[in-house]
Amino acid sequence: MNLSTIAALSEGGGFNPLDLSTGGGLFWTIVIFVVALVPIWKMVMGPITQALEARDDRAQAAIVAAEKASSEAQRAQAEVAKKLEEARAEALKLVADARARAENRERELIGAAETKAKELEESARRAIQTEREKAIAAIREEVVDLSLQAAGRVLGRNVGSDDDRRLVREMVGHKK
Repeated sequence: MNLSTIAALSEGGGFNPLDLSTGGGLFWTIVIFVVALVPIWKMVMGPITQALEARDDRAQAAIVAAEKASSEAQRAQAEVAKKLEEARAEALKLVADARARAENRERELIGAAETKAKELEESARRAIQTEREKAIAAIREEVVDLSLQAAGRVLGRNVGSDDDRRLVREMVGHKK
């Protein structure tokens, strides 16, 4: 404060709202603040408080919703993992079953092929044996005929009677 202000105050020409001994300004400031506090609280602080509470409620609801969504997502993920594991197990079972059926079918086919091959081999052996016996019989018959012709030329007479044929067949080892 400068000297002119102090002089003006001491002469009574300055601010004196009920002079509470130079503290009048502070007093009126407090009175005005208290009087203005009620409308300020009602008009400004009330809506701000309500807005903050609403924001807190929305944030709390969002947190609850996020936690619920997170737990549902975890539950869904666990369910998907479980179903995936079940599908894998089912696929492995199907593959094992298919492999077992294929192996059984392979054994059946191999067994059938081996049986058929043995049958064909045995049939071929019988056919060969039959043809061989026919060929041997034909050769023996030819030997009998040739022997009779040779004997007929050596003896100079006809040697083709049934009795002669029987004798030559016995010599050659032919049975008929």
